[in-house]
Amino acid sequence: MSFSVARVPGPPQVSRNSQCHQFRRSSARGLCARHCFKDAQHTVISRKKIFTHSTRGKFFVAASSDSSQTEKAQSKVTYDCVVVGAGISGLCTAHALINKHSSSCPNVLVTESRDRVGGNITSKNADGFLWEEGPNSFQPSDAMLSIAVDVGLGDDLVYGDPKAPRFVYWDKKLRPTPSGPDVLTFDLLSPWGKIRAGLGAFGLLNGTMPEGKEESVEQFVRRNLGDEVFERLIEPFCSGVYAGDPSKLSMKAAFGRVWELERNGGSIAGGAFKLIQERKKNPPPPRDSRLPPKPKGQTVGSFREGLKMLPEAIAKQFPDSIRLGWQLKAIAKEGEAYRLTYETPGGEATVRARSVALTCPAHVAADLLKGHCPEVARELSSFDYPPVGAVTVSYPLSAFREERFDEEGKIPGFGQLHPRSQGVTTLGTLYSSSLFPGRAPEGQQLLLNFIGGATNRGILDQSPEELVKQVDRDLREEGMPLKKDAPEPNVISVRVWPKAIPQFNVGHEETVRRAAEGLKEAGWPGVHLGGNYVCGVALGKCVEYASEYAEQIVGQVSEAVQKDKAVAK
Repeated sequence: MSFSVARVPGPPQVSRNSQCHQFRRSSARGLCARHCFKDAQHTVISRKKIFTHSTRGKFFVAASSDSSQTEKAQSKVTYDCVVVGAGISGLCTAHALINKHSSSCPNVLVTESRDRVGGNITSKNADGFLWEEGPNSFQPSDAMLSIAVDVGLGDDLVYGDPKAPRFVYWDKKLRPTPSGPDVLTFDLLSPWGKIRAGLGAFGLLNGTMPEGKEESVEQFVRRNLGDEVFERLIEPFCSGVYAGDPSKLSMKAAFGRVWELERNGGSIAGGAFKLIQERKKNPPPPRDSRLPPKPKGQTVGSFREGLKMLPEAIAKQFPDSIRLGWQLKAIAKEGEAYRLTYETPGGEATVRARSVALTCPAHVAADLLKGHCPEVARELSSFDYPPVGAVTVSYPLSAFREERFDEEGKIPGFGQLHPRSQGVTTLGTLYSSSLFPGRAPEGQQLLLNFIGGATNRGILDQSPEELVKQVDRDLREEGMPLKKDAPEPNVISVRVWPKAIPQFNVGHEETVRRAAEGLKEAGWPGVHLGGNYVCGVALGKCVEYASEYAEQIVGQVSEAVQKDKAVAK
């Protein structure tokens, strides 16, 4: 197995040999959507030329004068919306605009600086292994299942076993988190810790909600549920999901639904009871009959060939509306519209649009806006994106302690989280090949380990080899899965994301609001902020927000069209 290392995942520049992906396939024939060539020895295939099966294959962008002329022609078109970024947020926004709002927003363009769609979703496979280097799963909400069905992936959905345990490493032992019937018998919390949590949840020992002051996750949980719940459950969860510091994370922004329960019901349990009563009085609309049944219990989902199947399938719905290898260099106001200047494989290209959906990271949006909207750029630059390393390794099953196996000789579980107080550097470990089928060859266990985050930024100064050694050392600690004499790991991949996950720290929502208002005050109402720093870091949050985001864009586009008509008169 080769040692695959990727440290800086910034947008690669598309060269003459970068894959195009812009052609359509139709049985034994294909339709080229750009000027492409098959390899360095082949001649350029003209745009829209039909080619036969014998010439099909992986076609690549041709940086030719003809291609440049094609891209220069883009400047003559006024798009209703240009979506900047073909990650899951950008693609789902475009999907909503094209499929639900085609009458009011018919002309949509998606631009992406990389040579592929999907953003940080990075599914890879080699030698019988299938692994993720970015997002690794999703909650199977109706919104997620709906987009999967819409793009033809209903039969490719895979789920983790809802009964599989989740572990927290505490006091030299992997202890299962509470679920269902064992909520009173699990040993992660002491008897007093459970009593304290129950009293707080029912409002008997939860103090007073602070008025006019935003609480951190740590403050909220310690006040409502006690120190043990925070230290043994919530702190490792924050580290594992957000790679964050719970003393800084905003309870309202990061865990808004739980925050709302206390706010609406006086306590967490009171809010939950009130919510149940409201749902009985106002039941949700009937579930879409096209959707597959939701798994029973709490679990996560993916796709048969990895998460990348979703962005690739969405992109296939509107291939002619996507431009890969287009690096946005500048945005300028042009009347009631906006002029976007790109560096493309065919040279500089200019695009005019009535609206711009910036679904790129906050710091990228800040760089684009600082010349015209400095106050907005300042707000966006304040968001913290700590580094995270994804270290994927495998071991033979013989490397694991006997107590980790079930009766069938398998290693059950979703994975494990590591509280910062337990002396383990790794944030957590996913049991990838236990979670989903087809992730590792027979006899091998695939583990995805996360390291770094807001409390350990020093990983940027460590080599990939050092990160692997640290992960392996942690997995051999007393009570951890590996035997002391386990063989060295088979290193599949080390991926370090220098700016990984936006932190929803105290004040986050107010900062997003000020940035959005600042664009309007600066006379840029057609530039819309989107992406996971706006809606939430979970994949499902990005999918769910896309519909709301698209409606926001359509409303502004309609106003811009009316102004254009008034000017024309």
